[in-house]
Amino acid sequence: MRPAPSWLKPAVDYGPLAVFLATYYLAGLMPATAALMAATVVALAASWWGERRVPVMPVVTAAVVLVFGGLTVWLNDETFIKLKPTIIYGLFAATLAIGLALDKPLLKAALGGALRMDPAGWRALSLRLALFFAAMALANEVVRRVASTDVWVLWKVPGSIVATLLFMLAQMSLVQRHRVGEPPAGD
Repeated sequence: MRPAPSWLKPAVDYGPLAVFLATYYLAGLMPATAALMAATVVALAASWWGERRVPVMPVVTAAVVLVFGGLTVWLNDETFIKLKPTIIYGLFAATLAIGLALDKPLLKAALGGALRMDPAGWRALSLRLALFFAAMALANEVVRRVASTDVWVLWKVPGSIVATLLFMLAQMSLVQRHRVGEPPAGD
């Protein structure tokens, strides 16, 4: 099987958000929500085309986007699309916390191919990410309840992306401290 093009993952991860933001500023929240739903389906199809698989988290995210986006458009009520990040972040936080409680860092299963760390590193990173996602869910709730839709959109794109990037950069010392060597050839 051919390797996926290097542009595919960023396009799948951030393309729907870029479509949402552009459509919001051109046409408003309801058209942006419909565009987000369509772009999410296209992103999943592109992921399947490029890799012949679709990772679990994008499928979960797509399901939430389609359900809450559909409710937003159908009921003409922006509350549902504004709740979507809270639910996604909450699901991520809960999933990581459950994995930690069961002493099975699920983050390792998701990122183990990209990062090689000792068990203490996986536990620490999983805990930090669970707390980060819980904080992001809380932040989304505060912003959606007290700010205008324009401010919420800026919080969602690019605000939450920048916050996530900064958080991940802050984790680099943890990753470096707990990094383990490459597996021997043939493994």
